[in-house]
Amino acid sequence: MHWTKPLGLLGVALLAGLAGGALVVLLLAVLAETATLATAALVAVVVAGAAAVGLRSRRTGANPYW
Repeated sequence: MHWTKPLGLLGVALLAGLAGGALVVLLLAVLAETATLATAALVAVVVAGAAAVGLRSRRTGANPYW
């Protein structure tokens, strides 16, 4: 086995751990303060609205790769 394979697995595990920890910190921050909760809800609404507008676009539907 090549010596870089375990290092790659370690890198992926480290990245997954950091992402999971960041998600926990974000959830704790959102649940801790009302202003943060309102901001997160506003961002979710804006992202969902942009996705809905993008999905209704004729250009996206005309693309043969979709």
